[in-house]
Amino acid sequence: MSARPHASADIAAADTAAETGETAEACCTGPLPVLGRDVTVPLVTGGEVTYAALDYAASAPALQRVWDDVAAYAPYYGSVHRGAGYLSQLSTDLFEQSRATVAAFLDCRDGDQVVFTRSTTDSLNLLAQVVPADCRVFVFETEHHASLLPWRDARVTYLDAPRTPAQAVETLERALADRDPHGPALVCVTGASNVTGELWPVRELAAAAHAHGARIVLDAAQLAPHHPVSVKDLDVDWVAFSGHKLYAPFGSGVLAGRADWLQAAEPYLAGGGASRTVTRRVGGEGAGGVDVEWHTTAARHEAGSPNVIGVYSIASACKALTEAGFDTLVARERHLIDTVRAGLAEVPEVRVLSLFGDDAPRVGVISFVVEGWNSSHFAAALSAEYGIGVRDGLFCAHPLVRTLLGSDPQDPGECGAPEAAAPGERSLNAIRVSFGAGTPDEHVERFLGAVKELVRDGAQWKYRTEDGRCVPDRG
Repeated sequence: MSARPHASADIAAADTAAETGETAEACCTGPLPVLGRDVTVPLVTGGEVTYAALDYAASAPALQRVWDDVAAYAPYYGSVHRGAGYLSQLSTDLFEQSRATVAAFLDCRDGDQVVFTRSTTDSLNLLAQVVPADCRVFVFETEHHASLLPWRDARVTYLDAPRTPAQAVETLERALADRDPHGPALVCVTGASNVTGELWPVRELAAAAHAHGARIVLDAAQLAPHHPVSVKDLDVDWVAFSGHKLYAPFGSGVLAGRADWLQAAEPYLAGGGASRTVTRRVGGEGAGGVDVEWHTTAARHEAGSPNVIGVYSIASACKALTEAGFDTLVARERHLIDTVRAGLAEVPEVRVLSLFGDDAPRVGVISFVVEGWNSSHFAAALSAEYGIGVRDGLFCAHPLVRTLLGSDPQDPGECGAPEAAAPGERSLNAIRVSFGAGTPDEHVERFLGAVKELVRDGAQWKYRTEDGRCVPDRG
């Protein structure tokens, strides 16, 4: 698309509108400013405390920079593509420039397409709709449900949980070599576990896939907010991630990668925006129909009015993280990880869950169980008595959590919710603490202090089970 100088100038002004406080260089020595960092919450025991958001793996708080960029653009909001008005043209430029920003952030290859979706789940469901009809899909049981479940029309091989990165590669190589017939295949793998935070050997898995004539898609939902992701360097065919885990607001995601399967398939959704031309086919009364020429660009799978603000927020987050510098962000997060792991290791009753062992590299996602505690009860007490937000449950990765807990694969459980159990009873779920670029040291220090106090002294308040959740008993 040709640039419109006047529109581009306004967009550039919106891009830099947030630069009224700390520069990237100044702020990246500590936590990056995020929304909600000064929010206070009531404690059931009385008083208020600044909320400690330690559930980044579910949804990270929006960066202040992203929010300010979106607010600066909001007065210029307009419908994208084909609009003759100034705001429509400006919004179209912004939308397509955001696509280029995301492609640069992911270090995409020439010819790769960046398709905007609603989330990682939506991205992988899109890919599931475009795989060739005779494609075999290979996925480890350790995956998030977003990667585990979309392949309903494909022949799927589920691989057992590996206990080392090398075993993961060996397991995949063996499965790919043994497939019959030896036709098209797709491997779906996470870059970082949403349960243990452990990094997976993506580059090695991609090499194994390609050596056996298969393609690979990377679920980068937990990787992209913490580490740089290079499509070229990792040699993956596609990558998917969500804006709401990348410090952008809800409702936007990305599928980026090779264009051929995307171009060859019917559109994910049929409608305006995906179609280039639509003509009436003449026939007898009640007969005929329409002939459609679909776009061959990313628009083919972006039917309907797109989420322009969501797309722009992802691009803003990509810029903010790049400017802050991943080397600095990774180093600071490693400090937080070491602090949390060392603190939990001081509590004998705590068992941290891991596939690859204590020395495995990881992002700021740690799951654990506490001897003698129902995980829902423990998480509820952290929230109600200390103002700390963590997550309890099976984390939409039921097979993996059950494997790590040593429970029966057939044990019941709901995504994101524990089995109904009274406080103090053992439950078949875990507690997850997760953090990132916006987490101050005080939050993890308060968390560790709270864990030690709860294990030593017990909860100060009574709790009860309500609709499958453990909540303070205010009766």
